[in-house]
Amino acid sequence: MTFRRLAINGKFLIAGPTGVHRVAEQLIRQLEGRVSEFAGLFEKSPMLIAPPNLHRRPLDAFEVERAGAFRGQLWEQLDLPRLARPDLLLNLCNLGPMASKAAITMIHDAQVFATPGSYSWAFAKWYRNVLPVLGSRHARILTVSEFSANELARFGVARRDHISVVPNGVDHLLAYDSRPEIVNRLALVPRKFVVGLANVQAHKNVGLLLKAFTASELADLKLVLVGAARREEFEALGNSVPPNVVFAGRISDGELRALLESALCVGFPSTTEGFGLPPLEGMILGCPAILAPCGALTEVAGEGALFAAPDDPRQWIPAIRRLVDDPSHWAGYSRAGRERAAFFTWKRAGGKLADIIREVAMVLLSKGH
Repeated sequence: MTFRRLAINGKFLIAGPTGVHRVAEQLIRQLEGRVSEFAGLFEKSPMLIAPPNLHRRPLDAFEVERAGAFRGQLWEQLDLPRLARPDLLLNLCNLGPMASKAAITMIHDAQVFATPGSYSWAFAKWYRNVLPVLGSRHARILTVSEFSANELARFGVARRDHISVVPNGVDHLLAYDSRPEIVNRLALVPRKFVVGLANVQAHKNVGLLLKAFTASELADLKLVLVGAARREEFEALGNSVPPNVVFAGRISDGELRALLESALCVGFPSTTEGFGLPPLEGMILGCPAILAPCGALTEVAGEGALFAAPDDPRQWIPAIRRLVDDPSHWAGYSRAGRERAAFFTWKRAGGKLADIIREVAMVLLSKGH
């Protein structure tokens, strides 16, 4: 007995790119090279199943089936379970159909439970209601760190022994050509700026960086915030934005690589993270990272990064200043960061995912699914 195929939930393909979507794309590309490992478990090759309003094929891995009568969440909950029967369904972007049982679903973190204020009321309520259903019905839950696995268990999403960890890779950034013109466009001086996130979610804690950069000790440096949030959004939340803060907006991967290659460090004061990819992206390029010792950040960064308290900007000021004033200190963490980040490859992640798919498929088939 075999499954018809491995069906991959392609709802994410109709949306703009997010960090979660990028993880899905990287893992799907890894699976493409591992199809032979599923011999005897599936009758047909893996297939991406997407809503009918997908008008182009954004991935070069696997065929895409466009089908169904609905869009968005309704498509995922009503159309997808029917379209994926009798397949083994793989969901990589936090959600999946509640009606399915032969499914493997990746839930990246438990933030909607731990920090619900970071999301809209409707978004948090939907996730808080759906995730425990998926955790109890689906054959396996995946997440990206031991911390996230323990949090999902703590909040009752799934039993801990029902959750498998597949850490993210970070080596995708090495595939993009550096676009150093962004450094000149933003009037930046190499090693004289810190890169952070332009994100107003409460748990990202970017206000701490803004407070640190009001200090006279950092007046000769700039804080470059990358992402969609604008100055006005930070100010509307009561933050004072000092004049040495630069809002870079949304940038390309090549521009991000160039910024990180030229930056003094990455500043990442999040009070919780399911994984923490942005500092690792800096570290793999030799850019040191200063992090808050929260969530999965200590697990992921290990001894390859510097840490400072999430509630005390006074700790961040000397940590940043020493990277400027002590070249050997900067070089040591540049080297340590590269070594630590090199462990997190998409090949390793793809291998873990393939092993789990094979294990789950064999268990379900042995039970006569």
